[in-house]
Amino acid sequence: MKIGYARVSTVDQNANAQRDALAAAGCARVIVDQVSGAAVKRPKLDKLLDDLKPGDVLTVWRLDRLGRSLPHLIEVVRDLEGKGAHLQSLTEGIDTTTAQGRLTFHLMAALAEFERALIVERTQAGLQAAKKRGVVVGRPRRLTAAQIKHARKLIDAGESPASVASSLSVDRSTLYRAMK
Repeated sequence: MKIGYARVSTVDQNANAQRDALAAAGCARVIVDQVSGAAVKRPKLDKLLDDLKPGDVLTVWRLDRLGRSLPHLIEVVRDLEGKGAHLQSLTEGIDTTTAQGRLTFHLMAALAEFERALIVERTQAGLQAAKKRGVVVGRPRRLTAAQIKHARKLIDAGESPASVASSLSVDRSTLYRAMK
């Protein structure tokens, strides 16, 4: 069975164009979500994905209506494949019920994975270059060396670590980590 999924982001938008395209594509029913594309939780989509059976085809007007990102979209398609269901995108012409559609989608997935690997490599290279230039990477330290030395003296003199931490406006755990 073909089941349509449409999504609009705001109250001002309506899903009529998506509904019409999905109905024209032969969808037996159309589920409409009104939620931001970046939202992690999409209750209607989650229920729809749970209810799919082998041979069902999840049809969308455009891929961006379904996935938050390409990795999320790939995850959805893998879940569909695991259930024996398929994906059809009307605008992009992707139909995983055909060999060509599966190939197209898997090429997109491979390119997305490649791009993600390049991003990680560039990030690591940038961090290494910054360290070589002497840039301190990471969160700034809360306590200076002088503050840590002063805190040690106070604690050695009998002051409680909790009161010393409080006087330095840090948590006790931050003080302990700094003193290691």
